[in-house]
Amino acid sequence: MIRLALALSLLALPAAAQERIPSHCIALAGEIPGATYLHLAAWQDPVALDEVRIAYIDHAAFLIQTAGLAAVTDYTGNLGGAALVPDVVTMNNAHITHFTHAPDPAIPHVLPGWPQQGQPREHRLDLGEMLVRNIHTDIRGEGGRVAPNGNSIFIFEAAGLCIGHLGHLHHEPDAAQYAAIGRLDVVMAAVDGGITLDTARMLNVMQRFKARVVLPMHWFGRGTLGRFLSGMREGGFEVVETGMREITLSLDKLPRTPTVMVLEPGRLD
Repeated sequence: MIRLALALSLLALPAAAQERIPSHCIALAGEIPGATYLHLAAWQDPVALDEVRIAYIDHAAFLIQTAGLAAVTDYTGNLGGAALVPDVVTMNNAHITHFTHAPDPAIPHVLPGWPQQGQPREHRLDLGEMLVRNIHTDIRGEGGRVAPNGNSIFIFEAAGLCIGHLGHLHHEPDAAQYAAIGRLDVVMAAVDGGITLDTARMLNVMQRFKARVVLPMHWFGRGTLGRFLSGMREGGFEVVETGMREITLSLDKLPRTPTVMVLEPGRLD
């Protein structure tokens, strides 16, 4: 059962980076009992050591926070009015809405997800309580040609959770890519239905991952979102319209049944 927790955590931020709780991304694991834990919070509020807070900013950008670190996916430089300097940002370059030419120089770690001088970028950034890595996929280039390694699926391992951001996915991962990604507890999936992967194939990808929490992104109106949600319901997923921007998760409080959690985008202030 989905439980809504309205009380804010009173745990203070640690004075130094914490050791990462081991994840099971590249491993098999059994059913994890528990329930999704939703948390009404602001990005400034503390996060418990065994939790991760995810806020949907806009388009394909999410803020992922642990007790002492902050990461932003598909960073465009516009977080809203928040005076936040993330510890790490990831970017993809299929469109300008997924990257910026001029990231804030104060950001310690900027991870582009596209090739450099024709060569793929292999990111494996260990920040202590968070590990960030990537798996390349191809994208459609100019004239319909394939642009090899033009997208990166970024994986964030934190608080024992495996969180995957599929980026601007244009094809279903192959067997080697699925193996490199590993098990995902949480997946952010583009559900526009054609600019990235069409709805039918994205549903196939979701069935393959069977993540306990699916966070739709890159949707342009309720029509495209609705088609994705209908397909997920037919595929055995529960669907929860949270009405909120943030969700706080921990490994022992994931839903028993794979669940789509619809977050409402909102820039940080």
